[in-house]
Amino acid sequence: MIKSMTAFGRAKLTGEAKDITIEIKSVNSRFFDCNVKLPRAYIFLEERIKEHIKTHAVSRAKVDVFVTVDNHTSGLSNVGLDSAYLESYLAALYRLRDEFGLRDDVSVMSVARNQEIFTYDKAEEDLEAEWVTFRAVLDEAIAGYNEMREREGAKIGTDVKAKLELVRAYAAEVEEISKTDIVGYKDKLEAKIRAALEDANVTPDENRLLTECAIWADKIAIDEELVRLRSHFDAFYDIAESGEPSGRKLDFLMQELNRETNTIGSKANNARIARIVVNMKGELEKIREQIQNIE
Repeated sequence: MIKSMTAFGRAKLTGEAKDITIEIKSVNSRFFDCNVKLPRAYIFLEERIKEHIKTHAVSRAKVDVFVTVDNHTSGLSNVGLDSAYLESYLAALYRLRDEFGLRDDVSVMSVARNQEIFTYDKAEEDLEAEWVTFRAVLDEAIAGYNEMREREGAKIGTDVKAKLELVRAYAAEVEEISKTDIVGYKDKLEAKIRAALEDANVTPDENRLLTECAIWADKIAIDEELVRLRSHFDAFYDIAESGEPSGRKLDFLMQELNRETNTIGSKANNARIARIVVNMKGELEKIREQIQNIE
């Protein structure tokens, strides 16, 4: 099943002690890059959330997780001050006042609105219980997130497969043209060589002439490339329907499809085939762009 790397999921828990809201959003990326924004009091959950996302949500994407907590009761052992941060924060406020001539309304309550100035010490036995609570909300957000990934992935899959079938049809058209093209090329080449030898009053060696014409005809033959293309088409479906993350494999396979198509274009000595190859490359590029969004 194809899954998109671009998705969004959200969940909220309303409890007696606190309300927890978790939002997950992601865009495509070559690697797994997860950024978790947590209230300072819950920063100890950051690595656990990252690992849970990687294990239960997505293995490759740029993921942003936003966690909001509204505490009705503190539930905290000790509340302290981050003195270094507070000192820097106040200095910035006073500089803002002095440089821009602002009214000095810096007070305890106004400064306290910045929750980053506080430090929190939680009892060790509370940490696991907190994770259990947050994980339940996280799992709900992940469920919605994965549902969207599958939905968007299905759309991408439908579009990509339609374009791939068009490329397959183009390849079949090229194959039909090439069957008669090789024979025609060999006959034309033989006629030209005979004419040149006659002009030079040279009697051709029939065996050598036929051998050379066959060799040159074989050089423009594209049978092997067409066989590999068909194999790549089948492999594409096998990978896409494997149920595993397939973006990297499909991206590599697109390179192989492009390589075979380019080889056909360079070997085939036929204007019709050249035009079809241009169309094939256009569709393959569209597929490649879509694959960048697949996990």
